[in-house]
Amino acid sequence: MKKRLVLIGGGHAHMMTLAHLDMLVEKGYAVTVIQPSEFHYYSGMGPGMLGGTYRPEEIRFATRQVVESKGGSFVLGRAERIDPLKQIVILAGGDEVGYDVLSCNVGSYVPFDMAADKAGTCFTVKPIEGLMTAQQKISELSGQRSITIAIVGGGPSSIEIAGNCRQLTNGSDLHPAKIQVFAGRKLMSRLPQRVQLDARRILEKNVIEIIEGSYVKKIDSEQIQLANGNQFRADIIFSAVGVKPSNIFVASGIDTGPDGGLLVNQCLQSTQYPNIFGGGDCIYFEPSPLDRVGVYAVRQNPVLLNNLKAYLAEEVLQPFDPGGSYLLIYNLGGGIGILYKWSLIFSGRLAFRVKDYIDRKFMEKFQSFEH
Repeated sequence: MKKRLVLIGGGHAHMMTLAHLDMLVEKGYAVTVIQPSEFHYYSGMGPGMLGGTYRPEEIRFATRQVVESKGGSFVLGRAERIDPLKQIVILAGGDEVGYDVLSCNVGSYVPFDMAADKAGTCFTVKPIEGLMTAQQKISELSGQRSITIAIVGGGPSSIEIAGNCRQLTNGSDLHPAKIQVFAGRKLMSRLPQRVQLDARRILEKNVIEIIEGSYVKKIDSEQIQLANGNQFRADIIFSAVGVKPSNIFVASGIDTGPDGGLLVNQCLQSTQYPNIFGGGDCIYFEPSPLDRVGVYAVRQNPVLLNNLKAYLAEEVLQPFDPGGSYLLIYNLGGGIGILYKWSLIFSGRLAFRVKDYIDRKFMEKFQSFEH
């Protein structure tokens, strides 16, 4: 019987495995990919899609098409739980997919527990498909009247969503929008002061109000209540309060880190079940906890591919080296960005052009496997 390799998710950490899936099939392995959508959207270009810089098809990978064209099986569904003893993945709806080796790239989610009523007005920055719905809703309402858009959170995702909402609502056939960022204690508080100042200057230049000094306590329908008692009204509300790993591992009783991410060793292998691997936002790297930024998933690509092949062939695994510092570029809409690496910090059109070039090259590389 063929050894069964199952991948949950076709995200950044699985890109190279998907690109070489035909090689795994040729070696005699049965490869199955489980994903709730036929496409995987690149989150780094999500705010740009919201603002209208990119079309949805420009920022997505055709996961199903790639898998099936390379001889694998694609299962459209959401993995809800893993039974590591029976070696099965349980999908929403009850279907089961058996495995001999499992690799998880199930990503993360943005919590929105503070919202009592999410119907039609509240959105999170992930999944990216939700930003398409938000874009349609903003365009529809702004075409009728002036609206207020609120972004809850004071980090990079928040400033990117705010800036691209401004770009979207600057359309000539739309009414002007009031945009407010509820930044908690302080805007971009974990970043260097120069980044903080540039972000504040760019937002204020785009007439985006920054509200600091108190955290959002509760959202009820279109009302935002702060911990200090102040209340605000908004037509559209985004949550950009940071991400948490998928809860599939906690639900499955598999060992996790303190944040709920799959606890993996230096080889990206579960510390509890050696035939389970993982990468990207959904893991907790035991040797040295990693920031949840896409660069680590990209760096994990070749190691995951190597180690899945090695484990299937009963060979020696390769350790993952997270590497040094990484480049961060934020897209604040209107063709403006902020670039940050080491002591190099600058903002403006050049910063955005660098990000746009890197993102488009990344998409071009992996979209080429669709043909």
